[in-house]
Amino acid sequence: MKHATRSAELPAGIRYHAAAKPAVGGTFKRGFDIAAALSAIFFLSPLLILLALLVKLSDGGSVFYSHPRIGRNGSMFRCLKFRTMVENGSEVLAEHLRRNPAAREEWNATRKLQDDPRITRVGLVLRKLSLDELPQIFNVLRGEMSFVGPRPVVQDELDLYGTAVDCYLQARPGLTGLWQISGRNDVSYTKRVGFDRYYVENWSFAFDLLIIVKTLPAVISSRGSY
Repeated sequence: MKHATRSAELPAGIRYHAAAKPAVGGTFKRGFDIAAALSAIFFLSPLLILLALLVKLSDGGSVFYSHPRIGRNGSMFRCLKFRTMVENGSEVLAEHLRRNPAAREEWNATRKLQDDPRITRVGLVLRKLSLDELPQIFNVLRGEMSFVGPRPVVQDELDLYGTAVDCYLQARPGLTGLWQISGRNDVSYTKRVGFDRYYVENWSFAFDLLIIVKTLPAVISSRGSY
């Protein structure tokens, strides 16, 4: 799948140069990502195929969904997921927010809805178990993401990071991270930004392994997953 490599426009007043800081974790973290991604693709291929069939058979639409996200150094990439929403999701969302002021307020505050009318029945299960994010293993393999890192954001969200934007842009976005093991959507956006800053400023390989180990219980509990 084609993806852009240009730098994203950064928030006003903030400068970021691609060569300013090395990627968090350096070549060691990247080497682990490559080895782990190849292993995951090999061992999870039956599950990936099964989930793809379930999505396709649910309504006949596309299997995958990709959305532009901001990566390391401000580069833009297409973040892959199994499709969990109806294909005319933008129109459905706009109409829902127009009719529901409370939902509009929730959306403006968190960019999430607990009762999202766009999500399909199969998509609801995939989201609860975070299975919709498994295709991001291919983003990891391509070097656009890491197994552990900040949650990938869109341009509008990056504008909310303030002075923490430098920390976000120094790391590859993660398939999992502190946000995912700390309550996900039950956590305020300010805390989420704080998690990303803390992760970058305190990175170690042991820290990555601890987050990976804690991801499975967090997924099973489904806390903040919607």
